[in-house]
Amino acid sequence: MRTSSNPAFRNLPAGGYAGFGSAPAGLQSQAGYPSAPATTERPMTVDDVVTKTGITLGVLLVTGALTYLGGPGIWFFALPAALVGFVLAMVVIFKKKVSPPLILTYAAVEGVFLGGISGIIATQVGNPGIVIQAVGATAAVFAGMLVVYKTGAVKVTPRFQKWMMGALIGVVGLMLINLVGSFFGGGTGLGLREATPLGIGFSLLCIGIAAFAFLLDFDAADKAIRAGAPEKMAWYTAFGLTVTLVWLYIEILRLLSYFQGE
Repeated sequence: MRTSSNPAFRNLPAGGYAGFGSAPAGLQSQAGYPSAPATTERPMTVDDVVTKTGITLGVLLVTGALTYLGGPGIWFFALPAALVGFVLAMVVIFKKKVSPPLILTYAAVEGVFLGGISGIIATQVGNPGIVIQAVGATAAVFAGMLVVYKTGAVKVTPRFQKWMMGALIGVVGLMLINLVGSFFGGGTGLGLREATPLGIGFSLLCIGIAAFAFLLDFDAADKAIRAGAPEKMAWYTAFGLTVTLVWLYIEILRLLSYFQGE
């Protein structure tokens, strides 16, 4: 069973010590469990996850900052970058082998998208400080959910996973309906992306779901480590966390823009 609603984690080992008995891979033969296939790659560790995630987010932040500082002439590339980023994400998700260069390329492209859209929104609301506020809020939510996961304040149970999957499907469905409706309803669709009580409520809902999605991502990474996943799989964890962070940042930036008179 997949342990995260984030499709980026579909290639991580699922659940506990799946495929490895109930002991670490290197101790299976001594514990009486079937020996795992010989491999020259060491198991993934927490340090690997932290390092790969740091590198991936570093690339995203650099390209994002350069794009933002590049001005309107560069912000034009935000939409093409969003489309390219989506295609790259699909390739990473469905590619059977881990490709760090592909994941870093995705991060770089998403940085262009975030930098461009941040510049556009900051200009529209007339407040460049909104970008720093959104970055700070995103980091705070991430850190807060990590504490929630580590303390066990919210347990990641099968029921919680199903609830989150249903919530994600529902939100994405509403986004698509709103998008299609915007083509026929004077550009407003269902009004989910307007500076109205409905729009604010929908953004808060999306932020909440994105925040709780981190718990599933942390759980999937934790179980992959305990399952003895290869070190290179840490790149998948970094990719999955980046996907969630990008979504969370966009939703927070959009919400903040509503309170700037837009």
